[in-house]
Amino acid sequence: MARNEHYDVLIVGGGPAGIAAACCAARAGRRVAIVDDNPAQGGQIWRGMTEEWTAATQSPLAASWLRRLREAKVEVLAGTQIVARPRDGVLLAETDADACLLAYDKLILAAGARERFLPFPGWTLPGVTGAGGLQSLVKSGLPIAGRRVAVAGSGPVLLAVADCLRDHGAEICLIAEQAPWPRLVRFGCGLIGSPGKLLQGAGYKWRLKTVRYRTGCWPVAAEGDGKLSSVTFHAGSKTRTVACDYLACGFGFVPSLELPTLLDCRLDGGAVWIDDWQETSVQGIYAAGETTGVGGVDLALIEGQIAGYAAIDCQDHAARLFRARERGRRFVGALDRAFALREELKSLATAETPVCRCEDVSRQQLEAYGSWREAKLQTRCGMGPCQGRVCGTAAEFLFDWQRESIRPPIFPADVGTLAEIRPLGKQPGK
Repeated sequence: MARNEHYDVLIVGGGPAGIAAACCAARAGRRVAIVDDNPAQGGQIWRGMTEEWTAATQSPLAASWLRRLREAKVEVLAGTQIVARPRDGVLLAETDADACLLAYDKLILAAGARERFLPFPGWTLPGVTGAGGLQSLVKSGLPIAGRRVAVAGSGPVLLAVADCLRDHGAEICLIAEQAPWPRLVRFGCGLIGSPGKLLQGAGYKWRLKTVRYRTGCWPVAAEGDGKLSSVTFHAGSKTRTVACDYLACGFGFVPSLELPTLLDCRLDGGAVWIDDWQETSVQGIYAAGETTGVGGVDLALIEGQIAGYAAIDCQDHAARLFRARERGRRFVGALDRAFALREELKSLATAETPVCRCEDVSRQQLEAYGSWREAKLQTRCGMGPCQGRVCGTAAEFLFDWQRESIRPPIFPADVGTLAEIRPLGKQPGK
């Protein structure tokens, strides 16, 4: 039997947006909890950080928010995965030890985003990883010293990943950015009004000054006998093969929308629709951070604060952050324009290239269908362990398909946990 808890404000996601929302919502003695599947708070951006560690390593922003979270006496449900909505106002979660039913008066969705992978020949070889994924593995203890790593894809994250990996002893043999140089120059010029971001970018470039950085460049094939040994890149009218042990590859990020979709929140442009107070189309449910559109840590913190204040009816406090949020959104718009994915990337996957790795479904098999739903029914694409989180976003880019709905559980769960799922509105024992 699942244990039951009730919260005034329940927050799903322990990254910057979730932390900021929790700190603001915990005012006046409200019972607030953060649910996160990771063992510690911080999300991907602050993974593995502690208050003392961040303060000692020149990360005052993370240290400040982690300290505020501790002082706010927010309940942290770490290692806890949301799997379903048994009924309105209740979420079913699972831990290593048991299942729990989490009831709430207000809910804030801050589940973040995940990397977008695009299929190309050889992308399933061992050694080909997500850019942020490899960074997370290294932070968690994966030995990388002396390994040759190519970093490819799109976005400022490539520089951050390369910098982190090199700090851990990796040999960065190439950074390949798919965006063209003129777009990056315009973006860089636009950062004059954001000196902090300009200095951050300049710092990465300075520390990586000996690493080859190519724009208008992307991987077209990964080669190796049982594991990665080299990657062929396209740049201009030429191709170049680079020997490497790892390819850290990520083409930006996409919001995690499984839970908002399950909760019937309206989507808009591939993200959760929100009003001025960060409230979704479902009354009492708010969203903040990458769930509303990928915008980085600064915007996530602002949106999290607005959502937290709004959830406890402190609109005056929330409204004071509107101007900062608008500045953040303008920066995100510039970022999206600079690193928009080029059409050529839709041709990377050949007919035989697997798009769905879990069910081994090739591009040629998918091209016979006209929608995600049809392809899923006929080929089992998206029905494997990742439940479409990898191939679904790839199919959206390749074929302009949309995923219309989702069924629980949104993550794999024990049978005992699933037994707690009842028809919406039906109470236990009735």
